[in-house]
Amino acid sequence: MKYTIKQAAEKVNLTVYTLRYYDKEGLLPFVERDNMGNRLFTENNVEWLEMICCLKNTGMSLRQIKQYIQLCMQGDATLEVRRQILMEHRQGVLDQIDELNRNLERIDYKIEHYNTTCSLHFVAEPACPAVQSA
Repeated sequence: MKYTIKQAAEKVNLTVYTLRYYDKEGLLPFVERDNMGNRLFTENNVEWLEMICCLKNTGMSLRQIKQYIQLCMQGDATLEVRRQILMEHRQGVLDQIDELNRNLERIDYKIEHYNTTCSLHFVAEPACPAVQSA
């Protein structure tokens, strides 16, 4: 099945503008065009778009994504390089998760502090006082 740019954008929750920008930046060399110059997306192209979104959403730059796609287009000779790129990116994502978890723990600690403080004040006063310090 072939999808228009609008249909492909909807499938991956992006705008048509974003897909055109990605194409202009060289991220969509695999997308064919019809005789009128309109992009025609296949199911495989949509899977590529999902991978691009995954990499971007996890912090990979468009420049790095373009490099990865170019390597993919070169075939099996670049398998090891691509594997290394994804392994390094994966480690970066794990590092981000660790940092987010540490930050979440700090936020949870503060919330618990405020819950305790507010509940103590609520017994003495009708409402929790405004927070004056972090």
